[in-house]
Amino acid sequence: MPGHLAPPPALPAAAGPTPRRRRRRWPLVATLSAGLLAGTAATPAGATDGDGGGGHHGHASTTVEPFGTTPDGTAVERWTLANGDMTVRVLTYGGIVQSLEVPDAHGQVDNVVLGFPDLAGYVENNNPGPYFGALIGRYGNRIAGGTFQLDGQTYHLPQNNNGNTLHGGTQGFDTKVWSATPVGDRDVAALELTLVSPDGDQGFPGTLTTTVTYSLDDDERLSVHYEATTDAPTVVNLTNHTYWNLSGEGSGTIYDHELQLNASGYTPVDELLIPTGEIAPVAGTPFDFREPTPIGARIREDDQQLLYGQGYDHNWALDRVDNGTREGSDSEDALEPAARLHDPDSGRTLAIETTEPGIQFYSGNFLDGTLVGTSGHIYRQSDGLALETQHFPDSPNQPQFPSTVLRPGETYDSTTVFDLSS
Repeated sequence: MPGHLAPPPALPAAAGPTPRRRRRRWPLVATLSAGLLAGTAATPAGATDGDGGGGHHGHASTTVEPFGTTPDGTAVERWTLANGDMTVRVLTYGGIVQSLEVPDAHGQVDNVVLGFPDLAGYVENNNPGPYFGALIGRYGNRIAGGTFQLDGQTYHLPQNNNGNTLHGGTQGFDTKVWSATPVGDRDVAALELTLVSPDGDQGFPGTLTTTVTYSLDDDERLSVHYEATTDAPTVVNLTNHTYWNLSGEGSGTIYDHELQLNASGYTPVDELLIPTGEIAPVAGTPFDFREPTPIGARIREDDQQLLYGQGYDHNWALDRVDNGTREGSDSEDALEPAARLHDPDSGRTLAIETTEPGIQFYSGNFLDGTLVGTSGHIYRQSDGLALETQHFPDSPNQPQFPSTVLRPGETYDSTTVFDLSS
């Protein structure tokens, strides 16, 4: 396989220190313009936006470069979104967020997400594996037994995780090469990715057309906006699987990071990490993150749920005003606080808002020292964490959970905003 992968350019070095302003406190109240979500003026591929006057900051840029080829010869691109002090690199392979560079409280710029330095790392190790930075579909998280029923018909999916289906199967959206179009303007660096999944792909019914837009605004918020339509009834649960370490990628564990989740309940799992169907209260358990709590504070407690996950690998049911349904809901209006992550060492804070009803907190339990990341450091257990906004795992088999069914004439519409500050 390595012989088919053209060597990509090395990950550029981070920029020098830049003073950083302090911004919002938790809970975050985000306002996203239609231009941020959809884009109002495309940036030509490979071009950089300049200041055109008219009161625009002129700091946003969207550029592209080759990033090797897949084993079947498909060319892969790496797009760089830059705005103010933040730079995000996205691959067309898997829609992967390869790096995100941002200053800490002292102006030191670091990459704060985990990943691989070249395409070979993702092709050979990301699935099965950690799914670093990838867009996950058609169905994020697990479906029990690799099967579900819809409208009286049974569908069978690849069983790629202890007899269950994980993250859309063996050839999920994380393994596909997406079509990319820049859609930003002088204030917003934005990239639209599109993928058509044919009827029967990984066993799922219906031809699903998916568009995901990464947008980096001039307040240095990264939004991920998902839309999908189908020509036959199907189930959809899209998410992004970025791993965060706010001290910097390759710097060690995230046990000292303080996590706050806007959730008074979570979905317990069985020994195969399939939800039991219950939404259990977090009060009095190691799963209570309603107040900021160091991740390592209770991760080694004698708790059956922690034993099942070898740490945290669970879905929290967010305390939302909105009920989590998509029909008739405008994603802009339904953004609500989900999580806040703070690193005392760097002073960086990540606030997450979403339109989704749940969030999966995964503490990097299965990183085992066999993978080498973008900076050349080996990743060991809990060297990064994932916060995946989502509908609940196994919802197609759990009718009491918010529905993930999408029908012709409907539009799957979901937004998550990642707001980094220091």
